[in-house]
Amino acid sequence: MSRPSTSTIVSLVTIVVVLAGTALTHVLRGPGRLNALDVLLPLIACGALLVRRRYPVAALIVVAVSVAAYYPWAGVDGPIIVLVFLALYTAADQGHLAPAIATGALSLLAMGVGETGGVRHVDDSLFIMIAGWVVAAIAFGGVTRNRRAYLMEARQHALDALHSKEEEARRRAGEERLRIARELHDVLGHNISMINVQAAAALHGLKKRPEEAEAALRTIKETSKETLRELRTTLGVLRQVDEDAPTAPADSLARVEALVAASGLDVRTKLSGPLDALPTEVDLAGARIVREALTNVSRHSGTDRATLTITNASGNIVIRVEDDGPGAAFDGGSGFGLQGMRERATALGGTLEAGPRPEGGFHVAARLPLTQPTNGAR
Repeated sequence: MSRPSTSTIVSLVTIVVVLAGTALTHVLRGPGRLNALDVLLPLIACGALLVRRRYPVAALIVVAVSVAAYYPWAGVDGPIIVLVFLALYTAADQGHLAPAIATGALSLLAMGVGETGGVRHVDDSLFIMIAGWVVAAIAFGGVTRNRRAYLMEARQHALDALHSKEEEARRRAGEERLRIARELHDVLGHNISMINVQAAAALHGLKKRPEEAEAALRTIKETSKETLRELRTTLGVLRQVDEDAPTAPADSLARVEALVAASGLDVRTKLSGPLDALPTEVDLAGARIVREALTNVSRHSGTDRATLTITNASGNIVIRVEDDGPGAAFDGGSGFGLQGMRERATALGGTLEAGPRPEGGFHVAARLPLTQPTNGAR
């Protein structure tokens, strides 16, 4: 069974007080016959008060008319006027301020009418007190409505802020998944590709040139060890179980010779400008682009030769990787390798171009600005 609302309880208490006060006034007045209006008008006003929340304006009008008729013509001066104050408050609290003000003004006008043909006069002090209560009831109703609106707006702002925070968390989680996918692709794709190339070389030279097979197997061992180390580092960051682990693999443009050696290709390297002390994000992104571009040469170009050019000039790191192999049909760069390189470049406010060369072969050209935009480019 549901409990009655606070509004219903207030209405019932007020009705009981008004009816009890009216009866007590009749008893104290002494013997005498009740006027029909002494009973009918309080009952009508009390009945209207019970529906004041559902029909605030209609209830206010019924109560005000009943009270306006009660005091001039009823025989008992009961406290029915209390019902007007509560009806005025309810109307203002529900947003019907204009009807509340108009009804209050008309009620005061009716109560202030002088004695004319049996209509009782309301003295000045009583009239001023009643007028004060009328104004207070309307004002208090307006204040409670404004406070309720303010609390609802504050609650909505809090919900919007929570929703924005959740959206931001989902966005960051999505960006982090993409970053992790790029890292895993770079680590696994490059190193496993090298293992595959060296394994094929070992199988080919196992019988005819055992010394070359031994070198290839040694490279496989080192590459697989490096793959496990970098994979363990990446997973350690995800699990957050090793605070001493580096937050990114140690690739660097300053150690580009190691990247070239790990590729297994015959790479002609051209370096221009200092490559040490670069911003960490630029250094890592450039090294990853070099590694992935050389991996693509090894996988898809059909040649084992490439040219690597890295230039530090005019506030940019420019990386070019070119080969002259026949290669495979270019699909526009929809693969994960080119997509990952492009994402790394654009995340730093740079650009990446890739495609077939007019004279044959394939090229990858990346530009990474050394000064990052203040608002971030993502």
